[in-house]
Amino acid sequence: MTDPTFEFSRAITRRPAASITDGLRAEHIGTPDLAQMQAAHDHYVATLKQTCAEVIELPPLEDFPDAVFVEDTTLCLPQGAVMMRPGAPSRMGEVAQMEPAIRKVYDNVRQIKGPGHIEGGDILVTCREILVGRSDRTDAEGVAELTAIVADWGHSVREVFTPPGVLHFKTDCSLLDGETILSTKRLDASGCFEGYRVLHVADGEEAAANSIRFNQFVLSPAGFPRTAEMLRKNGYEVVEISNTECAKLDGGMSCLSLRF
Repeated sequence: MTDPTFEFSRAITRRPAASITDGLRAEHIGTPDLAQMQAAHDHYVATLKQTCAEVIELPPLEDFPDAVFVEDTTLCLPQGAVMMRPGAPSRMGEVAQMEPAIRKVYDNVRQIKGPGHIEGGDILVTCREILVGRSDRTDAEGVAELTAIVADWGHSVREVFTPPGVLHFKTDCSLLDGETILSTKRLDASGCFEGYRVLHVADGEEAAANSIRFNQFVLSPAGFPRTAEMLRKNGYEVVEISNTECAKLDGGMSCLSLRF
């Protein structure tokens, strides 16, 4: 299945650092194993490259344990990039570390200056609008500043709300094609996807909602067979990638790359 909406030519990733064991987490469900995380990360990068896209692989940042989750630093749009302002104080410095790589591939780079905060994990870009979920990491001021920036590029922003206890909006959803969203039932029940075709992850497989569509593939966390089967029955080419170690840090498929 092909869709021009998802014809990405580039992606940016960052290798996990040894300090990943100190990464942020809502609850402690185990210490990430660096070797296992790197093996899964290699599989992730190889899958992106399999589509013939260029993958820019950045070195690890020991001073920033969560820096492997590059998506939170930047919003990449066709017209330009917006550097975010993370809501977690320990992650604020990641943006400056990412900016040189972004400026190499974008001529037009804007910046969220604050006082608000916003992270890329709360932003879902569809063909018709940009959905931004308010969360513990993204506040009203951050949404308002982003709205003003992207309006110059012809984009409209619609503010929605992330379910209580869920880190990011995209923890519970992902875009599968121009009109189809993969979502948990709890998020879809809010009505935020009215007008879209919505596919629900299987009960008990809510973590599978954080997948990504990249060219011909849907990269989905392994271990959720009913959701993977449902996606395949709907015509998607699914590649299952281990996410056990990133999940210990509330991370998922979308967090690990910037796609443009």
